[in-house]
Amino acid sequence: MAASKTGKKKDKTKGVYAKTQNVVVSANIHRDLPLEKLATKLERVEYNPEQFPGLIFKNDVPKFSALLFSSGRIICTGTKSIKEAKNAIAVIVKKLGAIGVKVTGEPEIEVQNMVASGSVGGKLNLNEIVFKFENTEYEPEQFPGLVYHLPESHITFLLFGTGKIVVTGAKSEKEIIESVYILRDQLKKEGELGEPV
Repeated sequence: MAASKTGKKKDKTKGVYAKTQNVVVSANIHRDLPLEKLATKLERVEYNPEQFPGLIFKNDVPKFSALLFSSGRIICTGTKSIKEAKNAIAVIVKKLGAIGVKVTGEPEIEVQNMVASGSVGGKLNLNEIVFKFENTEYEPEQFPGLVYHLPESHITFLLFGTGKIVVTGAKSEKEIIESVYILRDQLKKEGELGEPV
C-alpha cells in the first residue's frame, strides 16, 4: 500500500482511506526541568502552578503544543505524523539548550494516541449497525455519529452515515490502516456497506 504525498494511504479498494490528523507522544528527557525559569525565558508559554502542575508551550513552525513537567516528562500534541512528533521533541530540546537547560542523551519517546479521519468507501445505515454490532453507542438526538469500539482492540471508531470515519487509539499508521480494513470487512460481512456516496 503506497502513501501519497498528502499522507493519505490508499489501495485498490475505491474510496477507502485514512489520513492521520493528530499524533500524541510522551517523552522523557531524563532530567528535571526548572519550570519557573522556563516560564520567564521561553516565548509562547503558560505557567500557572496553582491550577496545573505543567507548563504549556506552543510552537508555530512546526506547529505543535506541549506540556512540560518538572520531572522531565513532556506530552506533545498537534503533529500529523510520528516523524513530525519526534521533530517537535527535538525542537523543544534545542530550545531548552538555547536557554542553558542542557539535555544529554536521547529522549525516550512513546506514541500515546493517533487520530485519523477517513472513509470506508460506502454509505452506512447507523440505525442498523447499532443493533448488529456489539460495543456501540449511538444517540442521534445528541450527536450524528456512532461510536464503535473494535473488539479485542484499543481502537475506537466514530462512524457517520456518509461512510466517513474517525479513528482513535492507534499507536501507528499501520495499525490505523489495518483497523479500517477490519471495520470495512465487518461491515461487508453484515451487509452494512452501502454504495459509495
